[in-house]
Amino acid sequence: MDWRIEALTVARGDDAATLFRTIFPQPWERPWSPAEFTALLATPGCFGHVLVDGGDDRPCGLILVRVAADEAEILTIGVAPELRRRGGAARLLERALVECTARGVRALYLDVADDNEPARRFYARRGFSEVGARPSYYARGAAPAVAARVMRRDLWRDA
Repeated sequence: MDWRIEALTVARGDDAATLFRTIFPQPWERPWSPAEFTALLATPGCFGHVLVDGGDDRPCGLILVRVAADEAEILTIGVAPELRRRGGAARLLERALVECTARGVRALYLDVADDNEPARRFYARRGFSEVGARPSYYARGAAPAVAARVMRRDLWRDA
């Protein structure tokens, strides 16, 4: 793929919100608004990146991270469904890891749905391990909510 990664800035709040709805189209997902993305990106310690298709300059993936002291949390990460399993999420994650390390982050956390086995494997292959759970964290519409697995990757070894 001919992809490039660009900074997710407050000026791209509309793009981020549109992309979020594409990445997470499930009816139970509450889409984040452009104002929510803008507010997060304006918060000290928050940063993000957009994966852009170099062929048509279309945003096709994103990652949003919040840093506090020497820890960080991935708030969201995803790639448009038709472009998944082509390395885009890995590129976004690697860019975020580099930036976190440069900012002095020692541990990076994320939540992943218990029923999202492909994502759990993706993170495990990239050095994340399960460190906790949040019961009934993710809504599933009329079905019962599922737990979130809390995952962590230590970055102090990456520096």
